[in-house]
Amino acid sequence: MGRENPIQLKSVDAPWAVEARGLVKTFGGFRAVDGVDLKVRAGTIYGVLGPNGAGKTTTIRMLATLLRPDAGTATIFGYDVVKEPQIVRQLIGVTGQYASVDETLSATENLIIFSRLLGLSHTEARRKAAELLEEFSLTEAAKRPLKKFSGGMRRRLDLAASLIAQPPLIFLDEPTTGLDPRTRAQMWETIRRLVKTGSTVVLTTQYLDEADQLADRIAVIHHGGVVAEGTVDELKASVGRSSLQLRVEEPQTIERARRCVEQVLRVQSIISPEAGKITAPMADADKVTDLLIALREAGIRLSEMSVQKPTLDEVFLTLTGDNVTESPSSDEMDVEVSQG
Repeated sequence: MGRENPIQLKSVDAPWAVEARGLVKTFGGFRAVDGVDLKVRAGTIYGVLGPNGAGKTTTIRMLATLLRPDAGTATIFGYDVVKEPQIVRQLIGVTGQYASVDETLSATENLIIFSRLLGLSHTEARRKAAELLEEFSLTEAAKRPLKKFSGGMRRRLDLAASLIAQPPLIFLDEPTTGLDPRTRAQMWETIRRLVKTGSTVVLTTQYLDEADQLADRIAVIHHGGVVAEGTVDELKASVGRSSLQLRVEEPQTIERARRCVEQVLRVQSIISPEAGKITAPMADADKVTDLLIALREAGIRLSEMSVQKPTLDEVFLTLTGDNVTESPSSDEMDVEVSQG
């Protein structure tokens, strides 16, 4: 966000990085966000979970001054997002924009251009670009045109570009979607380092394990409102029942296995395709034997079966009844962010 002629800030030492009350956003006759309340403590990672179309990305856009709320209030370190948007934009970084002005230019050249647009001198811009490329393990690819970058490299560069101005608050909208496990783990470490060096992170994610690993507190949004909020342990304790974990030997059978689980146990289940795993609430332990017989008759072989205490998957399923790994809806589409 713009750094030319910087405004004198009151303080970013407030205990709350984000305070939102009664946020509402309507598109035509559809109420995408319906009275969302959020409080994010400074210096923490705050996770925002919800099924596709639940309103979480629209909420983030309002907090980042990209959409104007129809009702309610929101402040960033005490600054009103509607009345003081220019100050708010100096305090935040937003991913979701494409960190490129020219696909034929190198990563270094693109970061320098972004830095110059943010008011840094040419010398400062080159130094900042070099620091960020090293931080995100992109130094070896610094001179490579962006059109030759992999998806994981582009995602890391997107995050690097959002940190040029060293904002105290960073909004990360689905930062690791589509990344391989190794690159996801690297991004997790980077996010943890950002908080250790003083930033606050608000993270939306479709990966429940990501929220479990990273978030200090989590808000679950469903049908435009917050249906639960708390630490991971608090949310898990609110469910209070065990779950059945099944892992199939052949990944192509996972959909048939899921249908079998839901028919026999009469519950909804969650699929983790990468792990070949199905998670379902175990409301009736007596039916597990019936399930194993049904799976055998269907020719579905299991590599593992276990009963576990409540997980974040179970919390999500109980609160929303939805699977978070569906295809993106209009609410979850990326948005171009014009910096200024």
